Amino acid sequence: MKLGICLPHYGRPIEPSRLAQLAARAEEVGLDSVWVTDHVVVPRDVALIYRDDMLDPLAVLPWLAGVTERIALGTSVIVLPYRSPLPVAKLLASVDVLSSGRLIVGVAVGWLEGEFAALGVPFRERGRRTDEAIELFRAAWTQEYPEVKTPNHQLSGVKVSPMPLQKPRPPILVGGASDAALRRAARLGDGWHASGMAPSAFRASALAMANHWKDAGREGSPELTLRVPLLLDGIHRPAVDPALLGTRHVVRGPIAAAAKELRQYQTAGCSHVALELSYSTYPAILDTIDILAEEIRPLLDQRDR
Repeated sequence: MKLGICLPHYGRPIEPSRLAQLAARAEEVGLDSVWVTDHVVVPRDVALIYRDDMLDPLAVLPWLAGVTERIALGTSVIVLPYRSPLPVAKLLASVDVLSSGRLIVGVAVGWLEGEFAALGVPFRERGRRTDEAIELFRAAWTQEYPEVKTPNHQLSGVKVSPMPLQKPRPPILVGGASDAALRRAARLGDGWHASGMAPSAFRASALAMANHWKDAGREGSPELTLRVPLLLDGIHRPAVDPALLGTRHVVRGPIAAAAKELRQYQTAGCSHVALELSYSTYPAILDTIDILAEEIRPLLDQRDR
């Protein structure tokens, strides 16, 4: 199972040098990925770590491409209805080129109704707009002169550039826990990106995802991925209010217990996990990155064998 970290570009004073240090350390020790997160505005009465000091993920991605060389760059996730899809497709393709083909595209419909209201996007249309955006991404990333018509866009006789470096295109992982999200992932994505889900719930949804994949007539198997917070006993030192964790499932405890729980996800079919370390101080995040590489990864690799 591949291991990555979510970059804490939110919830604390913005320090680009420290963000770069985290990305560099993750790459140096051999972790597989660094992920960014999407919110544009957050209502005052909603307690989320993303409310304060949040850099835009679509600005952070090309910066990451320049401060790293080998590690994969993922989005966990881009909320597709927030923005016009074609400019986003162009930006993401540009990141794939600038990073030498290291982009992983996680997408979702979004859930924060107040944010949709502030952006002037109809909340009830978010599913349809997400489907449309994925369809446009797939066309724009594989056809120089795409011929595609969607409810709000018609591409005909125009050239798309740049084309992504990855062929046929960067992987698209669809987030969400609902049955509609799983069906969307099976129809339009290359896999599923779960979030804050206990191993038992992940296993059940993975089985449902496999059935939807088969029903959609897809060959092979979907990629199953996960974003989940990680708090290690003796290492984690709070940097933000713990209440901001909300009700999400957290992998926590001593190193051995955390590794055991990560193996449960692995056994359920998870091939890549993005670990949310952002609730800790920067020194604790650096220590956790080292532990992931030196102590936890060997335990997961043993399970692979």
